[in-house]
Amino acid sequence: MTDTTGKLKLGILFGGACEEHAVSVKSAREVAASLDTTKYEPYWIGITKDGAWRLCDGPRPDWETTGSRPALLSPDRAVRGLLVLEQGRYGTVGLDAVLPVLHGRFGEDGAIQGLLELSGIPYAGCDIQSSALCMDKSLAYAVVAAAGIATPDFRTVTAASDALDDGSEGLGAGRLTYPVFVKPARSGSSFGVSKVTREEDLAGAVREARRYDSKVLIEGAVAGSEVGCAVLGVDPDLITGEVDHIALSHGFFRIHQEDAPETGSENSTPIVPADIPAQARALVQETAKAVYRALGCRGLARVDMFLTEDGRVVLNEVNTLPGLTSYSRYPRMMAAAGMPLGDVLDRIITLTLAGKDR
Repeated sequence: MTDTTGKLKLGILFGGACEEHAVSVKSAREVAASLDTTKYEPYWIGITKDGAWRLCDGPRPDWETTGSRPALLSPDRAVRGLLVLEQGRYGTVGLDAVLPVLHGRFGEDGAIQGLLELSGIPYAGCDIQSSALCMDKSLAYAVVAAAGIATPDFRTVTAASDALDDGSEGLGAGRLTYPVFVKPARSGSSFGVSKVTREEDLAGAVREARRYDSKVLIEGAVAGSEVGCAVLGVDPDLITGEVDHIALSHGFFRIHQEDAPETGSENSTPIVPADIPAQARALVQETAKAVYRALGCRGLARVDMFLTEDGRVVLNEVNTLPGLTSYSRYPRMMAAAGMPLGDVLDRIITLTLAGKDR
């Protein structure tokens, strides 16, 4: 299916009804600036914070109001595209593929992937199972640990009880020693994350994390440098970007939490390529690919890890639809490896259309 110019019709989803809405819009703007429009005819579908879908001209500041129309992604495979409301009637727009540029809940947790599976439209990125698995840090840790990859020690606090899953009473960190990190099990961009150095502050940190997820992790701090690796492709043909290193002046890394992240962070500086020995760099890249394979990732993901002083690599988390903003880590790592964002997008879409990521 192509338009009259021979371009592939590409639906691009952005926004979303979650705390990472604004980050997604910024990512979409970078995609708009980098996408090869000689190959692709983009159909921009913005999702408002309230969950309304709008077909618009792009992720401009006024996309929700100026020239946008209500649109729905049809789960009917006979349509394989959008239902667009115009003058009181729904018309159809067929799509060749969909590129989700959504982060966090309803974007990386398998929800939108499920809708896309029903629609029958090829879509970029991880499938339902790997998206849901990576979104839940406790499940991702279990799978990765079973594959022989180091993970942090952690305890889980569920919505049903304040007791930990190992049977200990109350919110005590059990066998963990302070400091600990308290985080939502299924959220991203450091929303709801707290560093706790004493037990009397633990309950408040759990309450803060529960603003974003009913399931909470209490995780032992890992002494080491924060490093990351961008991964692109489908196993066994995986490409990695340059490893990055997050240099901290104080506190802990809180991505997308600054008032003006485009101008930099108050406590962190990303160093790309990472200022680590070549042997450590290779180990980080190989570990990232091993994590990617173990969790069934496809298309793209950013694997965040810790590099300890004794040379071990420990998983932190996996982002299956990482930020693509001007200040995001994934595009910086890929660009440092010689692949600018336009080339990354082209490769992802090519794999999607070829059916090699399904």
